[in-house]
Amino acid sequence: MRIAYVTETWFPSVNGVVTRLAATVSELAHRGHEVLVVAPHVSGTGDWKEPPGATVRHVPSVGLPFIYGGQPWGLPLPRVVGLLDRFAPDLIHAVCPTVLGWAGVLQARFRGLPLVCSYHTHVARYAHYYHLGFAERPVWALIRRAHRHAHVNLAASEESRDELQAHGVRDVGVWRGGVDLGLFHPGHASDEMRTRLTAGHPERRLCIYVGRLAAEKGIDRLLPLAAPGGDRHLALVGDGPAMTGLRQAFTGMQATFPGRLAGRELAAAYASSDVFVFPSTTDTLGLVLLEAMASGLPVVAARSPSSRSLLDRAPAGGLFEPDDSAGLVATVRRWLGAPLDRRHLAEEARRTVFTWGRATSELLTEYERAIALAGRRAAA
Repeated sequence: MRIAYVTETWFPSVNGVVTRLAATVSELAHRGHEVLVVAPHVSGTGDWKEPPGATVRHVPSVGLPFIYGGQPWGLPLPRVVGLLDRFAPDLIHAVCPTVLGWAGVLQARFRGLPLVCSYHTHVARYAHYYHLGFAERPVWALIRRAHRHAHVNLAASEESRDELQAHGVRDVGVWRGGVDLGLFHPGHASDEMRTRLTAGHPERRLCIYVGRLAAEKGIDRLLPLAAPGGDRHLALVGDGPAMTGLRQAFTGMQATFPGRLAGRELAAAYASSDVFVFPSTTDTLGLVLLEAMASGLPVVAARSPSSRSLLDRAPAGGLFEPDDSAGLVATVRRWLGAPLDRRHLAEEARRTVFTWGRATSELLTEYERAIALAGRRAAA
């Protein structure tokens, strides 16, 4: 099958959408499918590699500092039409169609191609975090209209599916997230990584957050975990527009900012920590929670529909109310004081989390359904 992805985000950006898409592209290429990725051009470098077997084409982009932290948005220019025509896909998948994704939506309609749209990010809700609350309704109108053109609609989780359906999109399926179980495992623990994450204090109990450093993630909720003089240390792994402000907020605290980590380094960071903390209430899934579970970590997360659903499957973890700092500290303390067999926790998690292979098999079934629906509509 020849599959064209038109996505609002790609490397060198690091987020759950990129992680999911890169893993899926790799799995598809391994199975012999031909894949094109059309993505915004993003300046910058990082420790990343394009997934093997995929053709990646970048288009001009524009980013404004007051919109989603300056994230570049690809422009739906005529160039996208040429890229898609030359590739001649059997199916187009618009990932988070908001701006660039619309080029894929319109091309699929114009060429009569099967179209899949997937919803991953609360873009409309995030407008409030960047003083653009007035834009929420127009953004939802764009998202809703794009999805109504699709033959098959997917969401990142059951909770995001419910939200999309509540905004008028019907018959939404779930594109489940997966974990690289060969990479994320407690056996990758490293004294060197623990020393690095604790700024030379490996004796401290290490709490780790992994993800984008941005206003909508609520990272300031984790301040009590880095109180000076205590036995805990907080490592905030990642990068993003809130980095400078967070460094200032955590000045004098027992916290480190190691930046982005990927691959074996990221696996070692999880495995070398004692508890994973997740303060966000806006994520549609939170793949990092699954990675932490596979690494044998107890997970402490702010209460939200998606985190509650994930922690129902976690062998060790708990929820805290987003505005209850005492509850956060108490929940973390409870898990830090519990006798835990990390390898046993990892084994329990592996019974419930999806691999990327299994998730991609389900996705291919949805692609076949989209192709069949498009054929029936064309024949009607």
